[in-house]
Amino acid sequence: MVDYLVVGLGLAGISFCETLERNGKSFRVISDHSQKASTVAGGLYNPVILKRFTLSWRAHEQLTILPAFYAGLEKKLGVALDHPLRVLRRFVSAEEQNGWFEASDKPGMGELMSTDLISNTNPSINAPFGYGEVLGTGRLDTELLQEAYRQYLVKKDLLVPETFDFDALELPETGVVYKDVQARQIVLAMGFGLKQDPYFNYLPLNGTKGELLTVKAPKLNETRVIKSSVFIIPLGDDLYRIGATYKWQDKTHLPTEAAREELETKLRSFLKCDYQVVDHVAGIRPTVADRRPLVGRHPAYKDLYVLNGFGSRGVMIAPYASKALYGFIESGKELPQDMDIERFRKRYEKHGAV
Repeated sequence: MVDYLVVGLGLAGISFCETLERNGKSFRVISDHSQKASTVAGGLYNPVILKRFTLSWRAHEQLTILPAFYAGLEKKLGVALDHPLRVLRRFVSAEEQNGWFEASDKPGMGELMSTDLISNTNPSINAPFGYGEVLGTGRLDTELLQEAYRQYLVKKDLLVPETFDFDALELPETGVVYKDVQARQIVLAMGFGLKQDPYFNYLPLNGTKGELLTVKAPKLNETRVIKSSVFIIPLGDDLYRIGATYKWQDKTHLPTEAAREELETKLRSFLKCDYQVVDHVAGIRPTVADRRPLVGRHPAYKDLYVLNGFGSRGVMIAPYASKALYGFIESGKELPQDMDIERFRKRYEKHGAV
């Protein structure tokens, strides 16, 4: 008997497992590594929505947890994961400059948006109107995190590397049974895999396909993240990640030529140096219609929980949502209403589930 069975090992699953371990709880993990959203993510943590110059959901609360959480993972796993990076928003007009400074005066924004106009000094980038800088930003190496955490679990014999079989899940009045594993609770953190989940498939998880390029550009010489029509994220060794696309119809993990052309067209609109595409990846982000996470207890099974729907901001949301779910299960603390799946109870009652 363990305290928890966790299904999925993306940012949600890892963050919840880490929360369990730090609180002395026992657990087992089942993951087949089929969901790629965390692996192929850009990994940025950025509290400002740069298209509209607004604060992202519960950004201040998430930023109070994020640094120590990932620092603890770095220490435990012995790898460098958190790379603080400056994030600059490229302005395309004087009107955008004015919009930036107006937004920085709004409550809660001043400490996150610099009021200094940064002039462009990089001859490889066309930015005549300069940049605005977001504060408290960086990049998490999500691919390295997943691999290192997977190896950590394997060494401790805590990982079952298989596709979760819902037909093998038993939900008696108390606890859960899955094959030879007995647990007090089960948390499903399966990303877009929730679509195959008969218990929570009533939830409005849409899934948005994102594709990213990695390019080699020796003449770019940029150490900051540049956000224009696409992101340019420096990775070191003249490599940069370019992204991302947002497609709602295609639910495959296969990179497409159309997405590559879209990304390159946008990149060339402001990049003035040569580059070479060296990688092209795709994944399905677990997105929700109201752009809020899906966290909470199943309406009919008291020991069955979901942790999902982080969209493109999983690096920031995962530690925060995991802490909230743990407090809800273990201490009865109320979940924030805007991420509690209780907001979709009428969908459950209408459509039904297992």
